[in-house]
Amino acid sequence: MDTATGTPHGVSQTKNSAFAMLLLVSSGLCVVYETMPRSALAETTTGVKPYHIPAQALSTALTTFGQQAHRQVSVDPKILSGHQSAALNGNFTEQEALARLLAGSGLTGRVSGNVVSVSTTSSITLGPVRVGGTLAHQDPTGPGVGYFAENTMAGTKTDTPITEIPNSIYVITKQQMVDQQPQNVMEALRYTPGVYAEALGTSNSGSADNQNNAGGGFLQRGFSSMQFVDGLQTNSESAGETSFLERVEVINGPASVMYGQTSPGGLIGMNLKKPTDVPLHQVSLGFGNWGRYEATLDISDKITKSGNLRYRIAAIGDTQGTQTDYAKYHRVGVLPSLTWDIDSKTSLTLIGSYVYTPGDGTYSAGYPAHGTLLPGEYGRIARSTFLGEPNWNETAVKSAMFEYLFSHDFNKYIRFEQTFRWEKSKSASRLLSLSGGYDATHVERTPMMQDIGNTTIGMDARFTGKIKTGPLSHTWVVGIDFRKYDVSLGYQYDYTQGDNLIDIYNPVYGSYTPCYGYSSNCSDFGGKSTFSQFQEGLYFQDQIKYKGLSILLGGRNDWVGNTNYIRSIDGTDPSNGVTVTNSKTRYANQSAFTWRAGLIYNFKFGLAPYFSYSTSFVPQQGFDVNGKTFSPLTGKQIEAGLKYKIPETDVLLTASAFHIDENHYVITDPNNTQFSADAGRVTSKGFEVSAHANITKNIHIVASYSYTDAQYTKTNLTTRQIYTNGYTISRGEAISQKGKYVQSVPRNMASIFVDYSLPSEALKGFGVNGGIRYVGFTYNDAANSFKIPEYVLFDIGARYDFSQTFPVLKGLQAQLSISNLTNKYYVTSCTTNACYLGQGRRVYGNLTYHW
Repeated sequence: MDTATGTPHGVSQTKNSAFAMLLLVSSGLCVVYETMPRSALAETTTGVKPYHIPAQALSTALTTFGQQAHRQVSVDPKILSGHQSAALNGNFTEQEALARLLAGSGLTGRVSGNVVSVSTTSSITLGPVRVGGTLAHQDPTGPGVGYFAENTMAGTKTDTPITEIPNSIYVITKQQMVDQQPQNVMEALRYTPGVYAEALGTSNSGSADNQNNAGGGFLQRGFSSMQFVDGLQTNSESAGETSFLERVEVINGPASVMYGQTSPGGLIGMNLKKPTDVPLHQVSLGFGNWGRYEATLDISDKITKSGNLRYRIAAIGDTQGTQTDYAKYHRVGVLPSLTWDIDSKTSLTLIGSYVYTPGDGTYSAGYPAHGTLLPGEYGRIARSTFLGEPNWNETAVKSAMFEYLFSHDFNKYIRFEQTFRWEKSKSASRLLSLSGGYDATHVERTPMMQDIGNTTIGMDARFTGKIKTGPLSHTWVVGIDFRKYDVSLGYQYDYTQGDNLIDIYNPVYGSYTPCYGYSSNCSDFGGKSTFSQFQEGLYFQDQIKYKGLSILLGGRNDWVGNTNYIRSIDGTDPSNGVTVTNSKTRYANQSAFTWRAGLIYNFKFGLAPYFSYSTSFVPQQGFDVNGKTFSPLTGKQIEAGLKYKIPETDVLLTASAFHIDENHYVITDPNNTQFSADAGRVTSKGFEVSAHANITKNIHIVASYSYTDAQYTKTNLTTRQIYTNGYTISRGEAISQKGKYVQSVPRNMASIFVDYSLPSEALKGFGVNGGIRYVGFTYNDAANSFKIPEYVLFDIGARYDFSQTFPVLKGLQAQLSISNLTNKYYVTSCTTNACYLGQGRRVYGNLTYHW
């Protein structure tokens, strides 16, 4: 069956492509497994390489040594105090270089595998301590090492190895983001299993960062996702500025027990940059197609001589066009932070940010199905086509945030941690949106203006500790959190100029004259809505260990109250003749108990099978066409899987199978598109496999495959199926949604990305990388009327470290990244009114200098 004309019966035509991609990823996983014992495990420290380290404090010299040797450094900073190192320039083995740095200090060093240990001559065994950007025990909120992260706070709010958590957690490390150069969080998630982050199309979402406010652009296991920053839910329009992030974490599956209101699909967690323990100085200049120019700054240093007071400043300035004419992106932002180690047991970190985006690069109107998904009378609509008006096309955003993180150890058994954040953002849009009516060559547009403001105050406070009961070890958490959220939305539509048509193949722009103000000269209609909500939760968790067995038990109760919705509209809508009056709605107070239980067993050879059950709860906003409020979303998941960390390596392989049921899944009402409707129960089931691996110090890999089968399994809703008659779209008889696939959810996704630093002396300093992304077909609506075709994209990149050839240029690196190398034209998703185009070939390069 032709995917362009689309019926829900053409499933078989994509099986070969899906199988090919699955075979590709499976081969990649085999390469990871087979390569490790013969390369990384056999790798020794006998190789000679050049080092260029100036005379300086020994602590800084060791950090530089770890970076140049690509090794983790384990050392107690106290034993380094007062020591200086001599300059090191020349070719040495790692052990020789280390010995020269430590000469005269009375300290000894040893290179073992991927770890460099430094100790006193008495050979006292040191605990794992963070030194700059290299770790022996990885910081669970830090950048990770290469493409591998061993520990995380995500999912448990305790410092826990990923292999001891019985559910799916994936970490996008700082190095992966540096190598792939994502310009927003959507792009950073491209190689993550179970996540479809660009359903709304990068071209139509521009460089937008936060998809919570764009109708659920992030989909996890078939469900709209939510974003969290440093463990607290965010609604900031600029929360995902990648130059401000240390890492991105993905929890697939329900996470309500620890985080409150989250969908059963999971959540996206981000960790902001914070002051480092040793100095960090970095600046970069970027450039790219569509007139992109960018500058970033990242500086961290100590304020006091002892280093107990440290600061960090990250900043960005960016200007560019986009693949769509007249859609521009401009941004300036700053993220200052300060850490004060009050004493050996108490620490306080203060973070602030301000981001101003006078043009967010969005073109949210979309395109008609004819000329994108379906054949057009004059062929395909160009990606550069702009269907608005140049003089009425602006979306400006301002965001401000303040956050603090406090911790105090009462003793070795009890620790207190608290995170608080206040954030506020405002956006103002002036644009023309597609209003649904079109013929073979024209679309109908409606001018509008919209202003959105939201303020969020959130806090999470918890006690954690470790105790023993006989042979059992317990890591326990008891906490409370709250969130106060207020949002206001003002909007107005201008119907003065009637249908306001534009030719989709040869757009001719008039100088649009706004006509707003409810005067006799204008035919406009609008209103204002406000929404406020207060949520609080009390949660507990116990991680129980007995030898290799880890059991996770947790529960939470949420209370949601003081929820108000006020709509201020009084008049007749010219578009449909419906008279609307002011309304106020106060939702009933809601509460829910969610829980989870899981177990995982770690065998000594690295394999860890697990099983878990978890539930979720999300109160819902809005009301249906009859004015009835929606019941809260409630979900439950069963998950089983395997995690395999190859011993003495930085290689983590995972596989999981899941089954999720969610009740009261809300969709756009198919018969009244200005309202939502309760679609009943949706079931999502499938499996995921992934690899995050530093195969050697020169080869890093991420790979994944996801299968997601999301269907409407219990519903009373019906939908009129759409079909085409020439270049006209018509609606047929109403059919039941039961058994249909959920729209915009790909059944199959696969990806692999490899980064390789060339070892050859002739090419020393060069690195190359490349990736392949496959996204399977989706449907446009709940009737499965049209099938959006699958697509395969290719990404490549290269970099050069000038210091490897020119020591005088130490710290200077050039990089180039290209996404969608073949410039493939593809559609990411469609609705009943519009289709969204994916991003064409994007070229981004930068020069980075760090000292």
